[in-house]
Amino acid sequence: MVKTLLTRYIKRRQLLAQNALSQRYLVIDLELTGLDPKQHEIVSVAWVVIDNQCIKMSESQHFINKDVKSLEQSPIFHGISNEAIANGRSLNSILKSLSAHFNDCILVFHNAALDWGFLKVALKQANITTRPKLILDTLHIEKKRLLNQSTEIKQDDLTLNACRTRYELPSYHCHHALTDAQATAELLLAQCHQISCGKKLKVGELT
Repeated sequence: MVKTLLTRYIKRRQLLAQNALSQRYLVIDLELTGLDPKQHEIVSVAWVVIDNQCIKMSESQHFINKDVKSLEQSPIFHGISNEAIANGRSLNSILKSLSAHFNDCILVFHNAALDWGFLKVALKQANITTRPKLILDTLHIEKKRLLNQSTEIKQDDLTLNACRTRYELPSYHCHHALTDAQATAELLLAQCHQISCGKKLKVGELT
């Protein structure tokens, strides 16, 4: 046990010291029926790969969970119908496809506390124990950057669209997991270049 923990610690320290701009990232977004992972469900999962600063849309995926029991009022936000649910994939198979990337990618979310919170519960229920190398949160990166600039953070200043606006990135208004994953990937690259100012950026500077 001690040896395993020490190995993980060493690997993490080594990763944090590496160049952030040359990493492979898996940017993930979920659509949900609500905000509580204990009582609400994952409706869809999407991910986009960033490899060496390039967003690889050819490697992107978007799956709808056919195991959803009740959409409740969530279609108002994501537009996913019961018909789309019926033609989806099982959550277990989606999670297996997703977790296959954990060993070679750093995971990225916008608001990791929400989406990773749901995924942790779902992975545990599916008996999938693969651990991600590292998790980054573009919301946390932006909050840290604003606080370092002594900027007052107001309500809604850290939404995905608000963060993108500060980097003059176009607005994406539709609630769609794949669109939001792409939007988060673009935001991460913009943040990296803004923070690095043309110099080497270590992964640890994004945590």
